[in-house]
Amino acid sequence: MEKSEGFAFQNLDAYKVAREIAVRVHEARISDAELRDQATRAAKSAFLGLCEGLPNEMPGLRRRYFTQSRSSLCELVGAVDLSSAIGAMGAADAEAVQALALRLKRMLRALTGTGR
Repeated sequence: MEKSEGFAFQNLDAYKVAREIAVRVHEARISDAELRDQATRAAKSAFLGLCEGLPNEMPGLRRRYFTQSRSSLCELVGAVDLSSAIGAMGAADAEAVQALALRLKRMLRALTGTGR
């Protein structure tokens, strides 16, 4: 199957990092079903919120989508941290997701124009 050119926002670092987070969380196969569900849903939500905001030209809506994405990212970090703490996820996987999440958090902060 030939790969299409795609959308311009798919070339942005924020998109690539958010996508990588979702892939890594999926591949980590968190053994606790509830935490796996929370982490995968939060990773997908962070990614998809970003995807909604990036092409949007209305500043208020962009900020709303990026804020939702950041909130989901924080939920993800909590689920991953707890998964690692209880042994439901490998420490190396959790650290990799955490590092990517910190990168994405900085990008989302820049996109929303907030210093938090």
